[in-house]
Amino acid sequence: MAKKLQYFNINGLGESIRYMLHYGGHKFEDIRYELKDWPIQSVKDSLPYGQLPLYEEGGKTLNQSLAIARYVASQSQLLPSDLWQQAVLDAVVHNIYDFWNKNKIAEYIRGDAETKAALKKQTFEEHIPFYFPRFEKELKTNKGHFAGKLTWADFILVGMIETANLFYGENIETNYPTIAALVKTIQNLPKVKEYIATRNPYTFK
Repeated sequence: MAKKLQYFNINGLGESIRYMLHYGGHKFEDIRYELKDWPIQSVKDSLPYGQLPLYEEGGKTLNQSLAIARYVASQSQLLPSDLWQQAVLDAVVHNIYDFWNKNKIAEYIRGDAETKAALKKQTFEEHIPFYFPRFEKELKTNKGHFAGKLTWADFILVGMIETANLFYGENIETNYPTIAALVKTIQNLPKVKEYIATRNPYTFK
């Protein structure tokens, strides 16, 4: 069954999905667009809501990064069978997205030097100190994962951290050893590690 993922040539909201697809051994067409060229009107007009990522499987399409990630997780043994545990992980993922959204990454990307400095300051002085001790505590309580074993929530957090590190130019997980260990764990999963070794380095200016 043909699978395709359309997203930008950057980590962002798409990399955790790519990681899970590789982890699950799924063959897929990895379609990428350069941020500097966006919007490409013909592509934008073809998208259900004009936004990326877009996932396609067997001629059907799915938009919204969380919906795509959760579906791919279900096909990659990264979603628990227990409904309560699924709900707990859904809450974890939404907490991670709350952190992401507070950082106003889209505004950061478009901003001038002064705007970037102000947003980065807010992230490092307010958002990281609020969210990361909580993530650290949850991971430490659950043997280094959000559910005691590898799940999609772990991939989502690592994808967000890698993106923030790219944009801010420093590792935001440095002071949180359990989070830092999870980043290394995901990056060193054999199929993920192989993918990372073959992709071109991401850049942001």
